[in-house]
Amino acid sequence: MFKQRKHKTFNYQPRFSKENQTDSSLDNNSNTKEFVSKWKREKSTKVKTRGAMSMKVLLLVLVLLLICMYLLEKKYM
Repeated sequence: MFKQRKHKTFNYQPRFSKENQTDSSLDNNSNTKEFVSKWKREKSTKVKTRGAMSMKVLLLVLVLLLICMYLLEKKYM
């Protein structure tokens, strides 16, 4: 009834496959290991970012706003 999409196929050739490795890339391996160890070290020391307001504060503001709206409506009606 409807045209069905065919699955996409790719002929991916990795740039740095083991077949294409040269001796110069073996020296790079030590730099890669150093980078990975630095990455793991930095990843483990997460910096917790604080949001704008916590959920408790937002609920409190909402309740206060509703109370104020109710009081103003009773006063002026």
